[in-house]
Amino acid sequence: MHASLIRRSLGGLVPPKIATPKLVSGGSGAGLGPLVDFYSKLPKGTATQQISGLKGRFFNAGRESGKPLVALIVTLFGIGYTIDYNMHLKHHKNHQH
Repeated sequence: MHASLIRRSLGGLVPPKIATPKLVSGGSGAGLGPLVDFYSKLPKGTATQQISGLKGRFFNAGRESGKPLVALIVTLFGIGYTIDYNMHLKHHKNHQH
């Protein structure tokens, strides 16, 4: 990998212009004041649980919907109709009725 690719992918880990190599390698903890101030302003506590996917979209409290059930019924009908139609075409291939 190229150094610029690694630098670009790891660039989001440390906020820019807060933790410089000069401050971090200083030996004493006094140089890390801006970094500590930045992280102390971030929200603390447990994060709210986000439910994603089909459960979060259709079955979460207050957002109940019957769309997945209707989609399942339409899909099964479409597959069954397609199989039945193709079987009927095979029947007409050998002889007419």
